[in-house]
Amino acid sequence: MLFSFGMDCLEIKDLTVAIHGQRILDGLSLVVPKGEVHAIMGPNGSGKSTLAKVLAGHQDYEVVSGQVLMDGQDLLAMEVDERSRAGFFLAFQYPYEIPGVSNANFLREAVRARLGSGEEIDAVSFYKRLYGLMDELGIDRKFTGRSVNEGFSGGEKKRNEILQMAVLEPVYAVLDETDSGLDIDALRVVAEGVNRMRSPHRGFLLITHYQRLLNYIEPDFIHVLAGGKIVRTGGKELALELEETGYDWIKEGALATA
Repeated sequence: MLFSFGMDCLEIKDLTVAIHGQRILDGLSLVVPKGEVHAIMGPNGSGKSTLAKVLAGHQDYEVVSGQVLMDGQDLLAMEVDERSRAGFFLAFQYPYEIPGVSNANFLREAVRARLGSGEEIDAVSFYKRLYGLMDELGIDRKFTGRSVNEGFSGGEKKRNEILQMAVLEPVYAVLDETDSGLDIDALRVVAEGVNRMRSPHRGFLLITHYQRLLNYIEPDFIHVLAGGKIVRTGGKELALELEETGYDWIKEGALATA
């Protein structure tokens, strides 16, 4: 049963989403309270990345019905930049390159956009904190002068997104297959970055295909998404079961009774 928390959670209520007339999400409901890490797993085409993009405000998707509340505010009514300033963060499955914009300038402007009227960034404090976070994530400080993600390896792009998250300190963070394409060392560094940010004041939604990420980031709950809706929820043992069995158990009858 889905309980409505109102404030202090990211709450998705009966969300139905379509693209080009085809339904991808079909009455999806989920609550991610602050202080918890929830993981979503599921077969290809189940709607995992669609959910992440809709939460972030991707314009290609039509919200047919349903509601998303972030700490009681209507997330879907906000523009993309408003969602970010309100505390929402999305780590992309395939991070974008931004030629001509350095990492340092990108992060500084992102922080400035969150300041109140009349507030200014203290440059010394900003760079001291930025360099400290880069050291923790194993990112060479020279990357501050490089264009955002341009010429980066897959692992460097994912570390860079975790750096962005650490600098911005969002209230709710959605990580869309952050483990995709990472070797074990990079996966460990990224996971450690996420674990350092776990807080009673922050909620995480991890979207992943594989159990291996959950060896390093232990979720409070795991949800299986199939047919556009959550069909099963459990603890960390559910990821191990899925690793063993795959998704063959998801049949039309199971979806109809979920």
